[in-house]
Amino acid sequence: MSDRVFVSNLILFAHHGVHAEETRLGQRFSIDIECGTDFEEAARGDDPEAVVDYGALCALAAEVSASGPFKLVETLAERIASGVLGRFPAVLDVRVRVRKPSAPVPAVLDHVGVEIHRVRRTPIALSLGSNVGDSRATLRAALAKLGAAEGVAVEAVSHVYRTAPWGRADQQDFLNLCATGWTSLPPRALLRLAKAIELQLGRTPEVRWGPRVIDIDLLHYGDLALRGPELTLPHPEMGSRAFVLVPLAEIAPDRVIGGVRVADALARLAREPGDVVRLDDPG
Repeated sequence: MSDRVFVSNLILFAHHGVHAEETRLGQRFSIDIECGTDFEEAARGDDPEAVVDYGALCALAAEVSASGPFKLVETLAERIASGVLGRFPAVLDVRVRVRKPSAPVPAVLDHVGVEIHRVRRTPIALSLGSNVGDSRATLRAALAKLGAAEGVAVEAVSHVYRTAPWGRADQQDFLNLCATGWTSLPPRALLRLAKAIELQLGRTPEVRWGPRVIDIDLLHYGDLALRGPELTLPHPEMGSRAFVLVPLAEIAPDRVIGGVRVADALARLAREPGDVVRLDDPG
């Protein structure tokens, strides 16, 4: 779910249309733009710079319309939607309605129009680990739940790796893997999904860096840089963790996270012999 920012019934005069009289005389068009976003941090800090500006949405629609004329209102709607997603990184999805009150049709009506909905697909990477119970089965179950969730697609999964404990040595080795894909969820909604899956699979409060049934970490969310009480992106410790970088480099060596290529981050990481060992089967 996401917060919504909207502009309703923006009136623009333009010469869009198929018929010669429409392009010659012009007519009024009514436009609605509705954007899904996440303004929790902006609202908490009362920061105008962190939200999508209504006036900027109006200006974009006027700019796109003036770049015509277009034969189809579908083209106008599509270009407005594409412009919103391209210009406003905080917008996760956009719905555009274009109404044409003076359509040249032999009928008595208020207006005709079109509506389109476009969703931003943001690339993500996740790290999963377990060292309690049947860890291999737990990892598979977590991946299945992530892939079945609305707004999430898992596209690549690394092999499973046996890794030495990190942070506390007095525990069993972990099984770890990484997954990449995309999401249309806001970052905090994705975090809440991951935490809900952890609970469903039996995770309970534990000692920091201690044994756990399942741990799901969001490594990055596109190019978003975020620092908050719940979530920091990119993950602040991934660059020092071989159990993250080794499986991630297997499936996404050229991905750039926080300005650093994954394979390069791994190459300069100090390692211990046998710290991360690939098992035979992929996750």
